[in-house]
Amino acid sequence: MNVPVHRNVELVTAALAAGGADPDRVSRMTVLPDAVTTAAAAAAALGVEVGQIANSLVVDADGAPLLVLTSGAHRVDTGKVAALLGVAKVRRASPEFVRTATGQTIGGVAPVGHPAPLRTLVDRALEQYDEVWAAGGIAHAVFPTTFAELVAVTGGEPADVG
Repeated sequence: MNVPVHRNVELVTAALAAGGADPDRVSRMTVLPDAVTTAAAAAAALGVEVGQIANSLVVDADGAPLLVLTSGAHRVDTGKVAALLGVAKVRRASPEFVRTATGQTIGGVAPVGHPAPLRTLVDRALEQYDEVWAAGGIAHAVFPTTFAELVAVTGGEPADVG
């Protein structure tokens, strides 16, 4: 019996392929039996270090959505990010704000597969790992990637965000 793939996972997979992601990594998109809505849960489910989890955090940067892909080993310093971007304030976004910007819900936001591209910062702390894991559009889906690939497929800017 074939289980249908969630539409968000299809969108993410298509966006990764269109963005030039390694097809072998794209094919390793995994739908886990349990939701992994935190970096610690994802790392435990995958048997990797928490730092290898690329958290996709959508924040409100002076009213505009900003995607920050950060290592699960630390938190985003919103003051540092605001100064880096030259905006007055970066703050936590509401669930509705996140869903409108990404088409995805908090806990499963992927780096790609959104209705429109988002300005993206990619945490340089992820660069130390040969492989990192990111959400695949739903809280049960994850895929392997690399720091360089995240920068490329998102059009992101490498940054120190923690």
